Amino acid sequence: MAGDGAILLADKAYDSNAIREFATARGAWANIPARSNRKETFAFSKWLYRQRNLVERFFSKLKQFRGIATRYDKKPENFLAAVKLASTQIWLRNYQSTA
Repeated sequence: MAGDGAILLADKAYDSNAIREFATARGAWANIPARSNRKETFAFSKWLYRQRNLVERFFSKLKQFRGIATRYDKKPENFLAAVKLASTQIWLRNYQSTA
């Protein structure tokens, strides 16, 4: 159960009544942009949708690390450690470019 305050973020490809009803049944709000041919209108936060893009870009950068993209480490602890190291390296690169 998702609970109150949960938000389902998806892009236009997932704009269907079934997915919106699925989210509502679990107590979540579906923040999905409506397709151009949709007759109904729904509440949609552009700001929240832009924040989703930041997360997608981060995962794209994370997948540049070969060991993470191919799931080279089979033990969950080692894989999580590799993700944390790669995330730190991405953050440091971004921090250095803004300083």
